[in-house]
Amino acid sequence: MSVFIIAEIGINHNGDVGIAQNLIDMAKNCGCDAVKFQKRTIDIVYTPELLAAPRQSPWGTTQREQKEGLEFGKPEYDEIDAYCRAQGIPWFASAWDLDSQIFLKQYDLPYNKVASAMLTHKPLMEMIAAEGKPTFISTGMSTFEQVDETVGIFRKANCPFTLMHCISTYPCLDDQCNICTVQTLKQRYDCPVGYSGHEVGLLPSVLAVALGAVAIERHITLDRAMYGSDQSASVERRGLELLVRDCRAV
Repeated sequence: MSVFIIAEIGINHNGDVGIAQNLIDMAKNCGCDAVKFQKRTIDIVYTPELLAAPRQSPWGTTQREQKEGLEFGKPEYDEIDAYCRAQGIPWFASAWDLDSQIFLKQYDLPYNKVASAMLTHKPLMEMIAAEGKPTFISTGMSTFEQVDETVGIFRKANCPFTLMHCISTYPCLDDQCNICTVQTLKQRYDCPVGYSGHEVGLLPSVLAVALGAVAIERHITLDRAMYGSDQSASVERRGLELLVRDCRAV
């Protein structure tokens, strides 16, 4: 079986559907298997105090303006859904709250994704597991005990899942990627294991495949110099071409 390669668009579209479509094209043309976004309900995920705090961005001077500028709603996701179907590449998204997961259900997506930060959100885990869709679960910042509990939720619901070893540093240095954890997770949980990387280069992702990773997720960008907190930990077109080539070769 070939490794499943997920192009994480995330918030690298910078609130622009045109940029999102260009990134979808890039993922498709480079041979990725799916693209992924992120969905948040701003007033649920963040506190009023944080949203009122100052932050310079292309959309204004507060955290709220920055986060709302990056958030797609139904009109944008309707366009993304139609575009991905026309291009023949599946899309899905990580929900950061219950309302966002409910929102995503209307698109009948083939996969679900648990972001590392949401792994301990038990009601959200139970909602996702109840859907029964193949789910990618990132483990960044988690303890084994926390992963134990989430794995238990998905197994109780008979929901297929792939654990995604992840280090939640943007960008992550190669010597901090701890790639052997791919094998550790596989041995501990006897389940498919992948790797969600935030490194600048490609080597850790390719090594993860050599160690048995069945899925690779990497953030992609049109240009690492663009505005955005995730851009520097993303791969541009040539990097994505090489990543897909080398993972497939391994």
